[in-house]
Amino acid sequence: MNSLEDKKQRFASFFLINHPTKVNISVIDSKQATQSMEEFESEMPYAFRIASELSEIESQALKPLRSMGEKLEGLVNYLQLQSRKIDLMMSYILIQQDDENKRAEALKFGGGGLIVSHTSPIKIGVAVEVKVFLDKEATAIFCLAEVIDVEVIDDLYHVSYVYTHIRDQDQELLVRASLHLQTSQLRNNR
Repeated sequence: MNSLEDKKQRFASFFLINHPTKVNISVIDSKQATQSMEEFESEMPYAFRIASELSEIESQALKPLRSMGEKLEGLVNYLQLQSRKIDLMMSYILIQQDDENKRAEALKFGGGGLIVSHTSPIKIGVAVEVKVFLDKEATAIFCLAEVIDVEVIDDLYHVSYVYTHIRDQDQELLVRASLHLQTSQLRNNR
């Protein structure tokens, strides 16, 4: 991702869901912003590293059982309850990563980036560390991003961030979460 136009195109290539989401944003230095993916993953907080893995394990484990029909319905229900217990524990662990001093609200998020409401402007090109807390999914995402656009709306600054460092499984989790939320919103609008 070289030019600003390339970054805007990458940002726009993913669906964004309108959904208020708690995030932590903190400005990083140029050394951290230009690190390799290996360095990024090695410095990622452990809670975020395992959060998406737990979510992926859950979805993979229940898929084959669901297709076996009513015979295994009781087992599937039991496993879903066990999974819910793990989700609750993971939510508790992840909420410890939320820093009130760095908290902001994402108005929209998706697989390519997010739009966050700020009370003061942030310059285009500023690199940040982002923690996205997905309450309904009982998980959180840790990534690096860069400011690609700033729009003033109702005395607030809507800052668009494109992800620059994000693991593939975390990006997939954001895409799935946005699709789940969209499905819920469509059901509620019936």
